[in-house]
Amino acid sequence: MTPKAVLNIIDQARRKEARSGAFLRQMKEKAAQLPTAIVVDGYQPATSLFQFAVEYIEMAPRLIECVDACAREAGKSQLFQPFVDAAIRYFTQPSVLLVQYDGLDGLLIRAYLCHRLMEEMHDSNRSIRASELVDLEATRANLLAHELIGEPFANELDDSITVTVLQIAGTPDYYNLDLDPFIDQVNNRAWDWMRHYWENLLVRNHIRFSLGSGMV
Repeated sequence: MTPKAVLNIIDQARRKEARSGAFLRQMKEKAAQLPTAIVVDGYQPATSLFQFAVEYIEMAPRLIECVDACAREAGKSQLFQPFVDAAIRYFTQPSVLLVQYDGLDGLLIRAYLCHRLMEEMHDSNRSIRASELVDLEATRANLLAHELIGEPFANELDDSITVTVLQIAGTPDYYNLDLDPFIDQVNNRAWDWMRHYWENLLVRNHIRFSLGSGMV
């Protein structure tokens, strides 16, 4: 399975949503329950949250593809392949717990797992972490997705990510690996495009985190 297969799965879910409108109705409920730290400007907050979620979902296969390409170009494919494979499996071979969520709500969960896995991959290695590849806005996007999924389920997903990362790279050796060749490849136009995408994802959808809220 490849990132292209993930895009096909997303396309199927979007067509299903166009017929049912189920996910948009969920976003209307979520819009009325957001904490004060998350502000949605404009007169259609549900639509803003819906569009954010769709873009967040569609970003997942692109992130997978970018990490995979950079790893190959850096000669580090073997090291990063377990992360790439795990991220793809969230979409193509979901766990029994996730199978019941088969629309955009399910894909939001899978995308959250994918983005959080890559975020933890970043934090688990010293050289990647020092490179500041993960933008603050990406962290905020993950926080918003966490809120849209809802607790305690989102917390359980975070716990599962911790387990997965420990299985893939849970040793001091991984933390101390010199991954500068990967960093060099990441600092190219592909990642620049993605960083720009993250930086504008919330703004583009009229969503912001209020200052002094206690959240990132």
